[in-house]
Amino acid sequence: MHTDVKLVCYHAELRPQFENYYLSNDDLNYTGHPSDAIATSENDSHRYPIIIEQNGVALGFFILHDWEGVKKYSKNRYALLLRSYSIDSRYQGKGIAKQSLKILPTFMKENFPSITEVVLAVNKQNRHAQYVYKKCGFKDKGLRVMGRKGEQFVLHRDIR
Repeated sequence: MHTDVKLVCYHAELRPQFENYYLSNDDLNYTGHPSDAIATSENDSHRYPIIIEQNGVALGFFILHDWEGVKKYSKNRYALLLRSYSIDSRYQGKGIAKQSLKILPTFMKENFPSITEVVLAVNKQNRHAQYVYKKCGFKDKGLRVMGRKGEQFVLHRDIR
């Protein structure tokens, strides 16, 4: 178990860590590269980039998107959408994703105290990600949406 995995709010000094961030072609089927998501968030005050790190090294990344992003998936104005989630392909299979998702509620309470729920959409074909999300407390309430790559399952995680 990676107990030294931390979630950190992105700041510009960390950008160089993503120059060598590697995602396999298979991973790129389901998510975008952090550099692209960071560039988008720099021009969008509704998106909050978060780094998954261990010993100061960026191992993963995701965006938390406020009402502008989550309203397609939830009626809860106190929810955030988790999007662009990835673990650098070189570090996958080591429990980092599971640990990052398990510490997410504590991170949310500290950094987004008014938020009561995290919502995400995961591709129907991405069974491994579905398994990890559900194992870490995300629930499938039956909502389905169409994404760029087909049907997606909407999963919810209570933060209270």
